[in-house]
Amino acid sequence: MSKRPRQNHSPAFKAKVALAAVKGEKTLVELAQQYDVHPNLINQWRARLLEGAADVFGTEPAATEPAIDVTVLHAKIGELTLANDFLAGALGKAGLAHAQSDDRPRSCAATDRPGAATRDQPRAASTICREPYPRPI
Repeated sequence: MSKRPRQNHSPAFKAKVALAAVKGEKTLVELAQQYDVHPNLINQWRARLLEGAADVFGTEPAATEPAIDVTVLHAKIGELTLANDFLAGALGKAGLAHAQSDDRPRSCAATDRPGAATRDQPRAASTICREPYPRPI
């Protein structure tokens, strides 16, 4: 006796066989012979159909992501930009940040900062680059 190759049945075929089993017009053995599948498979498909039948009518649509209000996001960006510019100006006035024009790259080179240590002078432990991050292009 040779083994049959494993069959992969389409969902449409499974639904058709399961519906025929639910109707009850033929026995499982007759359906198994008609559709050339094992009766246990028909039982499994019928059970899955009956379990999922309530979902067709009872479930509510899946919750979608909340709509993003672009105007609120633009307002927040403007608010944060205003605060960032204010703080950058305040740091510049306090002498904690080196004011640079936007056309030069920002760096922590000793030549860019007045009073910074040069190669001949030892660098103080508290001297660090306090420049803000470069602005995006």
